[in-house]
Amino acid sequence: MICENISVSEEGHLLFAGMDTVALAEKYQTPLYLMDEDRIRKNCRTYVEAFQKYFGEGALACYASKAASFKQICRIVTEEGMGLDVVSSGEICTALAAGVSLEKAFFHSNNKTDADIAYAMENGIGYFVVDNAEELERIAEIAGEKHLTQKLLLRLTPGIDTHTYEAVNTGKVDSKFGTAIETGQAKEMVRHALQLKNIELSGFHCHIGSQVFDSDTFIRSSKIMLGFIAEVKKDLGFVAKKLDLGGGYGVRYVESHPVIDIAENIKEVAACIKAECESLGIAVPDILMEPGRSIVADAGMTLYTAGTVKRITGYKNYVSIDGGMTDNPRFALYGSEYTVEAANKMREAKTFLCDVVGRCCESGDIIQKNVRMPESIQRGDTVAVLTTGAYNYAMASHYNRLPKPPIVMLKGGQDYLAVRRETIEDMVRYDV
Repeated sequence: MICENISVSEEGHLLFAGMDTVALAEKYQTPLYLMDEDRIRKNCRTYVEAFQKYFGEGALACYASKAASFKQICRIVTEEGMGLDVVSSGEICTALAAGVSLEKAFFHSNNKTDADIAYAMENGIGYFVVDNAEELERIAEIAGEKHLTQKLLLRLTPGIDTHTYEAVNTGKVDSKFGTAIETGQAKEMVRHALQLKNIELSGFHCHIGSQVFDSDTFIRSSKIMLGFIAEVKKDLGFVAKKLDLGGGYGVRYVESHPVIDIAENIKEVAACIKAECESLGIAVPDILMEPGRSIVADAGMTLYTAGTVKRITGYKNYVSIDGGMTDNPRFALYGSEYTVEAANKMREAKTFLCDVVGRCCESGDIIQKNVRMPESIQRGDTVAVLTTGAYNYAMASHYNRLPKPPIVMLKGGQDYLAVRRETIEDMVRYDV
């Protein structure tokens, strides 16, 4: 299996976190998001411990809330010593509702509204990650109105191509995110920030993209960023205290994806950063990273019930499920790969080639193409899509007026509800 928290019982049922997924589907009904709390905590500790070991006390791994934001996940990652990366007032509100302090929270987004900025300040946001010059000025103005000094990082684009999905490649010069170093605009924004009142520039941030499987792009981007830090120290006299390298490492969605030793990769990046700082004659800044996917993706699984099994003679086959792009739009968005299983028939030969599709009235409502399932797959079988902890619940919609599934957490062989299932009545509650 693609992750160690997945196995098969003697009776041929798929087990997740040691628990029978067929029994869980029967207990909670489908569609159903499952989250392995023990796995989440293990993934958090991998980053936290490696950061402390290789970067030192000032380093901080922040959970990227956009991967999956609900109250219990905020509590878990905070208990494990992580900071928070938030991108909206909604994610801030979720953290606050969970009882989480925003002292170690970093507020991202390429277009924060005045209301967002004010709300974050009023609730004690630790840092803004500033995308552009207009935003920088508004933060300074609003901080002045509130008679406070606001800490911030400037988001810069290092001009790195990560060879990842175009939709999640964020480090290029012509990105909607950040201010480019290559064009000279980044240095001008630093100069401007140092002249403004009511803000404290703490350092810089970059993000090179998602699903990064090795340290090469982190090393390349860190060298560019450290070179920039040395340049602004020399030219402007500013010493950056913090350097945020952005998102974490990739995850295995299918067997062909590599297994990553995250701690070893962090060790490699740390060694490079320390050597580069020594070469440039600058102090090593506090290093931050923002893993989201690699904290929750392999801690998640989605269960469905098979409906129509359509065999089109001479063409192809379809297995329809009782969910789809409303609870997992990632294949429709950018062709994401997934491992799909018949959870109640794991020991049967997989000789039936089919597309697993959703129930929406949309041709693009596909979960995965060319899936091998048992020949006996039929209405009522339990279908499991693996590694769905990231960007599934977070991206869920009400398209076709379908309610969102619940999230059930698994911990130490026990299950509990973290987010209740929406009802059709919930969806019309705000209609007038």
